[in-house]
Amino acid sequence: LVDPPAASRCFVRPSSRAVAGPTPPVCAGSATQPVAMAADIPPSQTIYVNNLNEKIKKPQLKKALYSVFSQFGKIVEIVACRGLKLRGQAWVCFDSVEAATNAMAKMQGFPFYDKPMRIAFSKSKSDLVAKRDGTFVQREKRKREEQHPPPPPAAAAAAEEPTPMAMDDAPAPPAVEANMVPSSIIFAQNLPPDCNEMMLSVLFKTYTGFSEVRMVPGGKGLAFIEFADEITAGTALAGLQGFKLTPTQNLALSYAKS
Repeated sequence: LVDPPAASRCFVRPSSRAVAGPTPPVCAGSATQPVAMAADIPPSQTIYVNNLNEKIKKPQLKKALYSVFSQFGKIVEIVACRGLKLRGQAWVCFDSVEAATNAMAKMQGFPFYDKPMRIAFSKSKSDLVAKRDGTFVQREKRKREEQHPPPPPAAAAAAEEPTPMAMDDAPAPPAVEANMVPSSIIFAQNLPPDCNEMMLSVLFKTYTGFSEVRMVPGGKGLAFIEFADEITAGTALAGLQGFKLTPTQNLALSYAKS
């Protein structure tokens, strides 16, 4: 793997060791430093993923990566930048080295939005991990940032206050009674508002016999996933039942009624 060229608006932590992937950046725009490939790099909690589809928007990309990689263990953070030279790559930090190692082994070359993922261990640990083990070193602020006066207290408070999403105020759709009579088609409920056909396809295509995903028109958080037969559908249902699509929403699956 060859990492993207260096630029001025994305900072990386220095390291004296040759590693397989670049350091997770603190994104202000673009680019990381090039890093040499090494075969004997010890595993770490953070994996570097590249060759991602550059047309996918950042919020959708992060949610799709969470859906795919959370099956291997707890995810601490996902870093994906919008800068031109950082498109098509991301960093996924797990809570344990074992989870990151397993994820890299199982997902290497996995077709993600029609492109095979290329995965390596990151150059160094993420800021969150560094803060946990006491090795975090604060970076120097850029002069341009230091010249800006601090915002007024009222403005700062308003900026920190989260803006509720419009969907939060809307009543949740009533749950549909689960049907557990075997079928080759799975019915999915409790999907996030921005979940789409491509995201579900990435998740379900890891199971043998996957055919297609059909979102329910006008149905909030509902979809049908078709498999080759009842056996392959049952395997997928058992494997993904309760799967965390987001930190707060679990996948609710049942068989479609014939």
